[in-house]
Amino acid sequence: MKSPPKRPPVNEVQEVQINGSFISWFEIPALNFERAVGFYNYIYQINMETNFMNGYSMAFFPGHHEISGAIIFGEGAIPSDKGLLIYLNGGDDLDLVLNRIEAAGGRILMPKQIINETAGYFALFIDSEGNKMALHSKN
Repeated sequence: MKSPPKRPPVNEVQEVQINGSFISWFEIPALNFERAVGFYNYIYQINMETNFMNGYSMAFFPGHHEISGAIIFGEGAIPSDKGLLIYLNGGDDLDLVLNRIEAAGGRILMPKQIINETAGYFALFIDSEGNKMALHSKN
């Protein structure tokens, strides 16, 4: 395994300035686009806008926030329960979303757990496509 490159001296490099979160966009891969969109529409009680272009189908999570994402179907979009883990916002109390997961075709891996009083709570689940996902909320 190759070692990471050594960081140059501070006076030779300009630090990248990040305003807000390090996350700006996420994509959740799907094997069955309609099923995946139905799953997230159901657990969040939303209606995702869909778009079809360049061989890809995308359904966008609604909102006017700095961070957002989409369900994506197309070449290279392969669901997985290994690798990166995305924590979705569970709202004021993640139980509202978590309690809809199994009815929507998902599976709860870890029920709501406290992280600590400051950080709040989380839960882990497998979505309708086999992606391992997480929910987070303060309550």
